[in-house]
Amino acid sequence: MQGKSEQRLLIAMLIAIVAGGLSGFIWGESMIAVAWLGQLFLTALKMLIVPLVAASIITGVAGLGDVRKLGRMGGLSIGYYACTTLIAVSIGLLMANIWQPGVGVDLGAGTAAPKPAIADIGITDLVLSLVHPNIIDAAAHMKLLPIIIFCILLAAALTTLGDKGRPVIAFFDGLNEAMMKIVGWIMIFAPIGVFALIASKLGAAGGGEAFFAQLAGLAKYALAVISGLLTHAVVLCALLMLLARRSVAAYLTHMGTALMTAFSTASSSATLPLTLDGVKAAGVDEKSRRFVLPLGATINMDGTALYEAVAVLFIAQAYGIDLSFGQQMLVLVTATMAAIGAAGIPEAGLVTMVIVLEAVGLPLEGIGLILAIDWFLDRCRTTINVFGDSVGAAIVGKMAPQSGHSG
Repeated sequence: MQGKSEQRLLIAMLIAIVAGGLSGFIWGESMIAVAWLGQLFLTALKMLIVPLVAASIITGVAGLGDVRKLGRMGGLSIGYYACTTLIAVSIGLLMANIWQPGVGVDLGAGTAAPKPAIADIGITDLVLSLVHPNIIDAAAHMKLLPIIIFCILLAAALTTLGDKGRPVIAFFDGLNEAMMKIVGWIMIFAPIGVFALIASKLGAAGGGEAFFAQLAGLAKYALAVISGLLTHAVVLCALLMLLARRSVAAYLTHMGTALMTAFSTASSSATLPLTLDGVKAAGVDEKSRRFVLPLGATINMDGTALYEAVAVLFIAQAYGIDLSFGQQMLVLVTATMAAIGAAGIPEAGLVTMVIVLEAVGLPLEGIGLILAIDWFLDRCRTTINVFGDSVGAAIVGKMAPQSGHSG
């Protein structure tokens, strides 16, 4: 019965995406009027993030029993995120060198964009972002990384308390189930929200003709990003088959709703409840999904890292600056580290872009060149981010329990 309901929702969301795209294309700016419906859907999902992340992480870590098992699961998770992000950035650099999207671009007024007002971010700032002096304030401002660190520590402490810790763990287990129940209720209205998000965004871009005019001006850039994301998706599918021993088609069927929500909302965090639901339906190990997915939604940004690698080379090419092999390797390392490390900092995507541009000495004003279609590419890269998270959960779920059986 659950499978049929999942299939109906998938079909409804596909129809909503197509209908939203057509409506925004035809009626243009008038579709901005329905934006509030999309915002309501997005806000409803965001409302669940903090309690869901807390409950999921605490029950996931507590379910491991021996805290030493957390080390293996954490190590596998971080290793997976680092490797796939490195692969993604490499693909981005390859596509930018193949397509040469910035060659011949008219700089025009695009370079007039103001310099982003962001303070210098160093290694110490990234480390300090892992903790927060007020966990309630962190929750209020959706700073998920310090919340995750706190919940890991709390869960580890609860596992050492014996009988005294069990009622607290049971409370968070019940809270997790209640949050997933509410997710199910919200998803009844998902097609309406998805329709409104797509239609209003396309309308805000000026309708179909205006959007395609923007796209035509940055066609090679968009193609370089999208071809890179598709290539990385193939890599993730290969990892899913080889390391998790899973059927890609079956896995994508369960993840369909989450991936379409990611495309509609452009938010990995807002999609987290659906990602958890999708991997659960796919039969991923419970301990793995409750630990890996909240962490991944916060620090795993494969699609974003790939996109930024393309964007950096695009900006360099547009300004007529030839980046050497050594400088491109610096982009590779910097983009990989920034994508993983900067997630706890506000405006993480912009921060990582600035970090990489400054590392190779490119003008920050070049960001203005890509803003016209960024809203569309943002949805594409977020979809890859979410798929990468789900693949990570399947891989860690396959590999991590093997170490726990003997202990």
